[in-house]
Amino acid sequence: MTEQKAIATPKRTKEILEKYGFSFKKSLGQNFLIDVNILRNIIDSAGITEEMNAIEVGPGIGALTEQLAIAANKVVAFEIDGRLLPILDDTLQAYENVSIINQDILKANFEEVWDNHFQDGKPVKVVANLPYYITTPILMQLLMAKLPINSITVMIQKEVAERMAAHENTKEYGSLSIAIQYYTEAQVKMIVPKTVFMPQPRVDSAVLHLEKRDTPPVHVEDEDFFFRLVQASFQQRRKTLRNNLSRHFSDKLSKEEIEVGFEQTDIDGTRRGESLNIEEFATLANYFYLEMMENS
Repeated sequence: MTEQKAIATPKRTKEILEKYGFSFKKSLGQNFLIDVNILRNIIDSAGITEEMNAIEVGPGIGALTEQLAIAANKVVAFEIDGRLLPILDDTLQAYENVSIINQDILKANFEEVWDNHFQDGKPVKVVANLPYYITTPILMQLLMAKLPINSITVMIQKEVAERMAAHENTKEYGSLSIAIQYYTEAQVKMIVPKTVFMPQPRVDSAVLHLEKRDTPPVHVEDEDFFFRLVQASFQQRRKTLRNNLSRHFSDKLSKEEIEVGFEQTDIDGTRRGESLNIEEFATLANYFYLEMMENS
């Protein structure tokens, strides 16, 4: 397919939108990409080949879907906006390896999706241009569902991508960084200017690649408690660990017990959450979790 005929050009996108009288819904965060080279770079960043299957979230009018269909074995795309279904039928009619599911991905039955679409055993990767307003819920759903996916490559708001890939002792680092890096190795692949979208969003985007880990980088006694402790540590960024944890766990642990925990783990309670790496968070969480189990 020649670049002129690709969906992701300003001219073709305008033609498609006018043909169907399509109006953007702000509530769905719809911003369509109009640069084919960037789409191909996303697919390169994801490492998609014809030996792989892809899941896409929010195909819009099919700009990324089309390029995925060219590169991958099979594409399954989730589109919540029913108004886009006839458009996708039209724009993607040349590709028999694409299936569109008219559903909110947050409500998807993934077991069914695998049974219906991915019985061939080929590796599955997620590739998407995600709506800004729902980026984190979608990524956490995909990661916590423990799906057999190899990687996730997404175009998201630049600031959010930087937070997800951030390391300790930076202002971007927080509980989201820890959550993402517990399940994956995160890397910002490229920055994408707002000018290559229609309509233009207010901020630039970034392509974030998340390579799924076989096992988390740390052992934790209880994942829920680990994430609770991490979130509590960042509750008020300017407060110390001692203050944040004492406030959050006041019904479970006394100030004295928390103080003993810092001594036993050799972690200074006057530090702030942003200075701890994932190993130190795991050490603290495991100590306090076992302490609470003994006390219960």
